Amino acid sequence: MTAPHLSVLLEEVVAAIAPAPGRHIIDGTFGAGGYTRAFLAAGARVTAFDRDPSAARFAEGLGAGFTLVCAPFSTIADVLGAASVDGVALDLGVSSMQLDEAERGFSFLRDGPLDMRMGDQGVTAAEIVNTAEAAEIARILWVYGEERQSRRVAAAIVRRREAQPFARTTDLADVIERALGGRRGARVHPATRSFQALRIAVNDELAELEAGLLAAERVLRPGGRLAVVTFHSLEDRIVKGFLVSRSGRTPGGSRHSPQAPRVADPSFTLLSSRSTAPAESETAANPRARSARLRAAERTSAPAWRAAA
Repeated sequence: MTAPHLSVLLEEVVAAIAPAPGRHIIDGTFGAGGYTRAFLAAGARVTAFDRDPSAARFAEGLGAGFTLVCAPFSTIADVLGAASVDGVALDLGVSSMQLDEAERGFSFLRDGPLDMRMGDQGVTAAEIVNTAEAAEIARILWVYGEERQSRRVAAAIVRRREAQPFARTTDLADVIERALGGRRGARVHPATRSFQALRIAVNDELAELEAGLLAAERVLRPGGRLAVVTFHSLEDRIVKGFLVSRSGRTPGGSRHSPQAPRVADPSFTLLSSRSTAPAESETAANPRARSARLRAAERTSAPAWRAAA
């Protein structure tokens, strides 16, 4: 099936993962299978994960070296058990298919049910905006969307739902736009940050990311590669913090603040101290790639760190 999705930083991810015959790679976010197809083309064996059951439509004809698991990538270590792999690739956020399919409820530009679930279980965005207290809605918008007017937006949502509960995406987007005083020529729609926040809350994306990084650390064999593509600062901070700490790069001490003792031997070596952004040619062809950043590291022979209590 033709995939309605362009895999972001595809060449860079493939270079970081270094797939080859005999290698076993995990594609933690299968989507339409862009990364998987590139890994398979290089001769690697691929086990892909996706919490969205609809992703299976893109898995047909990928051959005997491919397995699709309908589960979130945080379950990688549980599914693999004692097995180890040579690479883990994670492409975070919402896919183009999910954005473009109005019935999924991710886009404020397309009228559809206010759902936003990447899978088929759990609470919907409609349930959050129709039942949560104003303070909780404001917290979600501030923490996950970095919406500076979160309280104003939350108050507008609560006022409106008292008259009529929210059910459609464009309805909520209109209320948010009016609460923030309209677009006034702004390039970014006023509902962008709020919709991002609700999507992250609905799918518990940041906790899923943290669990997925720990799982990758457990399943990668020495010399195995981890590559993570993020699309906003909240994700990137988590990935950067994880890899910096796991690579042993703790801040140097001073006479006022002694250096913190090393928790454990470094479990990763950074492939680059900086993130990789898409080239101008890629963002011109795919504007949704503009905010993408890639961070990658190689697994050492040290044991996986203990998860924080």
